[in-house]
Amino acid sequence: MQLEGSCHCGAVHFTLHSKTPVPYQRCYCSICRKTQGGGGYAINIGGDAKTLKVKGKDDISVYHAVMRVEGQRTHASGAERHFCRRCGSALWLYDPEWPDLVHPFASAIDTPLPVPPETTHLMLDFKAPWVEIDAGKKDRKFGVYPKESLADWHERLGLTSPD
Repeated sequence: MQLEGSCHCGAVHFTLHSKTPVPYQRCYCSICRKTQGGGGYAINIGGDAKTLKVKGKDDISVYHAVMRVEGQRTHASGAERHFCRRCGSALWLYDPEWPDLVHPFASAIDTPLPVPPETTHLMLDFKAPWVEIDAGKKDRKFGVYPKESLADWHERLGLTSPD
């Protein structure tokens, strides 16, 4: 599925192809919540990194989250959170560990997205106390990351978009 996205002020527009376009996963970690999630979570979808085309590159900034893990030294994440430097809109995440993927935030996508038949709520061990989890009967909840990947979820439910 071809996806089109943009920031709020219109300085940045992007397109990419996604085989996994269903916005099924809500991440409640503090990084997503504080950099992107107005509801206490962020929704990432998957896309093919080599198909990403961007207009307004000069208006993009990148944030490397500060990783604070008990018993470990504080360090910057390798993951790159791209956002509009003018309006602050979160656009996509790219992680060099998975160079073939880019994860646009569903909130930045302008293309109508499919409605997920179930939702995966993850990183609940890190959610803010004020956040209420709006989970349906089929939804799955995880304290940290589930073993099932974004691609595996789409495959299991027969929702993978054709090439």
